[in-house]
Amino acid sequence: MKRNYILLIALFSASFVFSQTDPRLYDIINSVSAERIKNDVTTLANFGTRHTLSDTVSQTRGIGAARRWIKSEFENTSASCNGCLEVFYQKNLVKKEEGQRIVKDVWVVNVVAVQRGTKYPNRYIIMSGDIDSRVSDPNNYTSDSPGANDNASGMAGTLEAARVLSNYQFENSIMYVGLSGEEQGLFGGKGLANHAKEKGWEIIGIMNNDMIGNITGVDGVVSNRDFRIFSEPVPPNETEQQRRARRFYGGEVDGISRQLARYVHKTTQTYMPEMNPIMVYRLDRFGRGGHHRPFNDVGFAGIRIMEAHENYTQQHQDIRVEDGISYGDVLEHVNFDYAKKLTAVNAINLASIAWAPPAPTTVEIGGIVEPSAKLKWSKVDGAVGYKIYWRDTTSPTWDNHKSVGNVTEFVLDGIVVDNFFFGIAAVGADGHESPVVFPNKVFR
Repeated sequence: MKRNYILLIALFSASFVFSQTDPRLYDIINSVSAERIKNDVTTLANFGTRHTLSDTVSQTRGIGAARRWIKSEFENTSASCNGCLEVFYQKNLVKKEEGQRIVKDVWVVNVVAVQRGTKYPNRYIIMSGDIDSRVSDPNNYTSDSPGANDNASGMAGTLEAARVLSNYQFENSIMYVGLSGEEQGLFGGKGLANHAKEKGWEIIGIMNNDMIGNITGVDGVVSNRDFRIFSEPVPPNETEQQRRARRFYGGEVDGISRQLARYVHKTTQTYMPEMNPIMVYRLDRFGRGGHHRPFNDVGFAGIRIMEAHENYTQQHQDIRVEDGISYGDVLEHVNFDYAKKLTAVNAINLASIAWAPPAPTTVEIGGIVEPSAKLKWSKVDGAVGYKIYWRDTTSPTWDNHKSVGNVTEFVLDGIVVDNFFFGIAAVGADGHESPVVFPNKVFR
């Protein structure tokens, strides 16, 4: 009887490891509150302006009041989970001469909350929103600039994700961040990314949320399902050797940020099939930038998650009516149910990555002039198995996979290495996977 019981447990565990869904992620989706997001966006908009150079002394107006309130909200969440969040400021002094939009010396202050991982406390998956706002003149730091969608929506989503995920424990650390100085030149992200390098933090990736509340586009399209995932193809700090190797082995669209984008795309389609994630093969919108870029600049994976249909009359605008058009980023333009959906997208991806084992550090590929592709990879602590992924070289997503158990090499018989791209993901005991790693070595 005991032997049969052990066998049953083993079979159950094996089936769970390679199951396609985790019911906890559906619970996370259902726990995100549009009402709480609305309350947070309203509070942030009511600070009048959150311009990086605005008042820091007032308790009711300016970026100082806003960041103190954000910190208090993280602390309230932490109090509800028995101190599960480490909440602190991270700041850098930016001098007047450091940018055209810095008209006086200013402390750029980020608000950080860390939910420490139980097994890998120094590995971080990050969700960020921006604290600051602006009007038409980027150097006008006194006029009303509610910034309801840009970017109180992303900041509110980050606060809400922390509330929901604080009810769980994860092996990896999750970092929730309010970044400052975005509109003045991405200074908050630059400061935190450099701080992470100095501290030796292992950043799995950052999901930067900048405008997640608008569904009515200036192009006339109205959609509460579409959203964009921006990612650049390869790290900007790659070596010349890596660039030369790519010419012969491929990988032009397979950098670490692109793999993070594919991860979010896949998780969303699995758990939220009503949503339409659109991967955009570009760092950000045409000629523009977001707060994931400073992390990319120093070699970390980073993507931007945002609405698909923007309305430029509601971004970076003085509040006014002109030719019958109401300009300004005000509360009435934010769709809170949509912001809830994109917050849930973030939350399930944060959770899935935080529950997953690390990715293999080394993935080797072989099979040149042979009828089968060969792969070898470094063993991952905590992995109970691995998945080999492959796709047509023109496909944006990993369309094929094979679970290969707890091994560190495998031969895909009949799959010619010339015709596909390949990657490896580590799988944890509860079925969650690391981001896919594209081969970084070749063997013969």
